[in-house]
Amino acid sequence: MGPDASLAGRAIGQDFAPNKDGWRMYHGSKVPGFPAHPHCGFETVTITTIGLIDHADSLGAAARFGFGDVQWMTAGKGVQHSEMFPLVSQDKTNPLELFQLWLNLPKANKKANPYFAMLWSDTIPEVIVKDDSGRSTVIRLIAGKLGNVSAPAPAPDSWAVDSLNEVAIWTIKMEKNSRWTLPAASVGINRSLYFYAGDAVQVADRNLTDHCAVDLHPDKEIELITGSSDCYFLFLQGKPINEPVVQHGPFVGNTQADIQQAFADYQQTQFGGWPWDTYEHVHDRSKGKFARYPDGKIEER
Repeated sequence: MGPDASLAGRAIGQDFAPNKDGWRMYHGSKVPGFPAHPHCGFETVTITTIGLIDHADSLGAAARFGFGDVQWMTAGKGVQHSEMFPLVSQDKTNPLELFQLWLNLPKANKKANPYFAMLWSDTIPEVIVKDDSGRSTVIRLIAGKLGNVSAPAPAPDSWAVDSLNEVAIWTIKMEKNSRWTLPAASVGINRSLYFYAGDAVQVADRNLTDHCAVDLHPDKEIELITGSSDCYFLFLQGKPINEPVVQHGPFVGNTQADIQQAFADYQQTQFGGWPWDTYEHVHDRSKGKFARYPDGKIEER
């Protein structure tokens, strides 16, 4: 399920070339993706909008997910996982678009037990708002609340569990020539809007034609007005944890000593080891979307 194309001239294992034939291998050697690697001290929230991802981890959990599905993984005290991008379709292209968010854990939960959950596309609520011209804005709630609609429950040790932290993860699609007003949050909340597709948008009094990230005043309503094409956004919001952050690659702690301990723990335990036959594990081509959890429970979608 790798590319039917020559890999000559690519830095296999480190192929991030932006303009070589329109695709990348990332760290994969045969299948594009990110072979087994460790994490600790934070969470990953992986949002797929297009395409499929094959997940495997040191807990024995596995999944194939995509096309609107979200994976929420708490690395906590340590886990290994792989994220591969199998080219499942043989008679058409295999596009992939995803966001992976790194959500920090507070010191009290840095050593939480690893946790893995799927938020399937049909379980993620949508809020559809029409403006005075009848044009729609669709907001998908991965975390947080909009009006009286709430996202699925986050991972149990996440900063997002406490509603007072006002964590929000939303994807937003606005029709062309539409208007929508983002409601205000509380003073002191961090919030950013990532404009990633579309020709133009007005954010409050700023006209944007380049894709970019916009930091927003938390306690003000913000009106968005799109241009002559549909526009797509990722919206992130949350109360700062307000603790020191020390990061080294895939490890996040509060001090340099935390990072040294993370390396020692990984060297001693491999965060549970790797139960799969290859570090670039992919599932059978014929398999549909599914999740297998560490306790053996299996979901087929």
